[in-house]
Amino acid sequence: MIRQPIITVMGHVDHGKTSLLDKIRNTAIASKEAGGITQHIGASEVPIEVVKRICGPLIKKMGVEITIPGLLFIDTPGHEAFTNLRRRGGSVSDLAILVVDITKNLEPQTYEAIDILREYKTPFIVAANKIDLMTGWRPAGTSSFLESFSKQSPGVKEELEAKLYMLVGKLSEAGFSSERFDRVTDVTKELSIMPISAKTGEGIAELLMYVAGLSQKFLGKRLDIDTGEPGVGSIIEKKEEKGLGITLDVILYNGTLSVNDTVAFATESGINTAKIRALLKPKPLQEMRESAGKFYYVDFVSAASGVKISGSGLDGALPGSLVISTKSQTYEEEISAELKEVFASDKSGVILKADTIGSIEAISRLLKSINVDISKKALGKVTKRDVLDAFSMRATDPHNAVILAFGVGIEDDAEAERQATGIDVINANIIYKLIDNYKVWIDAHRKRERELLEKALTFPGKLKILPNSCFRVSHPAVFGVEVAAGRIKPSYLLMKENGDMIGRIKEIQDNGIGKQEAKKGDSVAISISDVTFGRQIKENDILYTFIPSDEIRALKFKHEQLLTDDDKDLIEVLAEINRNAKLEK
Repeated sequence: MIRQPIITVMGHVDHGKTSLLDKIRNTAIASKEAGGITQHIGASEVPIEVVKRICGPLIKKMGVEITIPGLLFIDTPGHEAFTNLRRRGGSVSDLAILVVDITKNLEPQTYEAIDILREYKTPFIVAANKIDLMTGWRPAGTSSFLESFSKQSPGVKEELEAKLYMLVGKLSEAGFSSERFDRVTDVTKELSIMPISAKTGEGIAELLMYVAGLSQKFLGKRLDIDTGEPGVGSIIEKKEEKGLGITLDVILYNGTLSVNDTVAFATESGINTAKIRALLKPKPLQEMRESAGKFYYVDFVSAASGVKISGSGLDGALPGSLVISTKSQTYEEEISAELKEVFASDKSGVILKADTIGSIEAISRLLKSINVDISKKALGKVTKRDVLDAFSMRATDPHNAVILAFGVGIEDDAEAERQATGIDVINANIIYKLIDNYKVWIDAHRKRERELLEKALTFPGKLKILPNSCFRVSHPAVFGVEVAAGRIKPSYLLMKENGDMIGRIKEIQDNGIGKQEAKKGDSVAISISDVTFGRQIKENDILYTFIPSDEIRALKFKHEQLLTDDDKDLIEVLAEINRNAKLEK
């Protein structure tokens, strides 16, 4: 039996992956995504009749006979955080379409997608999207790029060619020889670039024809399947459907599943099994994420397919994990290995709650890339236990005493506990926003921590008493100084170079206005009680802030991040004065 090839659609965020499939399906999935960005893998089947209808004239012109039953498209998230999800998609993909915004060329996640495709040796075609944004482009009301391009003005053609050759250059830097599809002489050596518009549909005909033609020409026996092989797939989502109960949306990429088969899947407590009560296939051109009303019942389903599984005991299934027919001899090993990898955690770190395993994978990777550890990973709403775990971490690791919640809420008793303990829960339903929100939180947390530390600590300072600047001789003495290094604040204790104590700064003023701090380069007036100008101190004297030796050690080894290079040099001078004067207080 020949199966339909699995086509993964990849590319940078906002370059038009879902919009491209929407145009093919004539649906509006993209507008339903949070923030317009695909957050989970979706799948939809395009029957070969639809391909033939769109590509009819081209197929006839090219003399191609299409024998595959259709195309199964996997729509993947474009943000770099979804490498693991796309790795999973890439690992089961037969062919890929790399969508590139022709007005922006290759961007960070485009290169990442290329690396994944190269790693899995997945052949791909580049869809150069948004040609309709070319200045002066006039839609020709056709799905053929070549037909539309022939009707454009010379200036538009020139601009598009320039953009294409910029893309060719970038792909060359990435290690690929490429050319516009109709100029490619050997598809095994050159990468085909398909100019398209997901908005107007121009270029869709050539894109589908090439995907179908290349699939059946070069995949060969890879598309041959044995319907007797156990079914293996990936759970996209778990849903409750009216009349069906809990169902699993699955991409079946190997073997066959039948009604009454038993399947195994991961749960938070281990591996569970359930008997398939019903199998539902999405109607042609419908997306897997749509409601069950757009599905129809089947007795069995073979790879490659998107299918909804209904059965009792599916409640605990973890979205994003494997689902395997128990006919497979290794299903326990495969599922256990996946769970161990996904939920591996650190001794300390933030707490992560999310809606799917794929989200856990993606967020974990992104947090690791910014050196954030994760002490606990789990699916579902934030619980009271999560809040208590975060609270217990506050004493030893305050930077990580926070809960990140992606696409999930917080239980009522957990919210009450959160308010009582002051633990923050950072929510988002778009991954990059979750990470950005966390960065804002940690920056604010560190700023507050720094402010508290700076209030509690005495920092090094060096002053020079300015000539002709004594405003009051005593009770208190008021005189002008220049901060030669470091900083000074009211209440700082000052000493001379020989270690003799002078007294504490009572006030700092700049042109009669009180200041809480003066830094290097500032010229200010300070007041000190219990000192007489001209007796204990005089013009051009050098004064230092006094810091006890134990506090100096704390600054050097515990709070070094608060010190500038000048501060560090000044600390050594103060330590030497302390040693020479033997001033320990």
